[in-house]
Amino acid sequence: MSNTMIQAAEHGSETPSARQQVVLDAVLDLIVEGGDQLTMDAVARRASCSKETLYKWYRDRDGLLRATVQWQASRVRAGRYDGQPLDVATLRDSLKGFAANWLQVIVGPTSIALNRIAIGHAASGRSNLGGIVLANGRFTIGERLKPLLEAGRAAGLLGFDDSETAFRTFFGLVGRDIQIRLLLGDALALSAAEIDHDAETAVDQFLALYGQARSHPNS
Repeated sequence: MSNTMIQAAEHGSETPSARQQVVLDAVLDLIVEGGDQLTMDAVARRASCSKETLYKWYRDRDGLLRATVQWQASRVRAGRYDGQPLDVATLRDSLKGFAANWLQVIVGPTSIALNRIAIGHAASGRSNLGGIVLANGRFTIGERLKPLLEAGRAAGLLGFDDSETAFRTFFGLVGRDIQIRLLLGDALALSAAEIDHDAETAVDQFLALYGQARSHPNS
């Protein structure tokens, strides 16, 4: 596991305080407004806090960006099933909820701006922001959904050999070409109804590939 991913594991379980959430939202707002022109001074002014507090909480700009990416990624949630045996309806609803939630996040201006900056930094070697986004975005989201996929397999509702492969298939069916089009400047706008429809379609396609015939796994 890379150092970035270890740090994500160490810090990802911590829920920011209400005051820290104000700071992280301020960072996201500044990224949308100014792209890569983000400074600790600007964050302190926007969040009405001192730079000393920012350095105490996050150590440096990279630490602040890491926490910000984690905060943005936390908006993508997998359906909750509380460890109970799954049925087809619960599995479908949980997958659809995840798909719709993820689509809603990635089509927003915040994710678009953050990913554009991360791509630029990865290409130039300016910082490790690309690695931070990858570890705390794509990889973290995958680990958040895999337990649901594995529970579906344990219940006899899904059939696959490798949960990472199954997740990547689901991720591709949900995202299609939407994110790359947005990153390249396509003025694509999805309504709530379109997001709901796309999420349902992706789940139907995924279940057509991996779904099992058993609708009552305990029968």
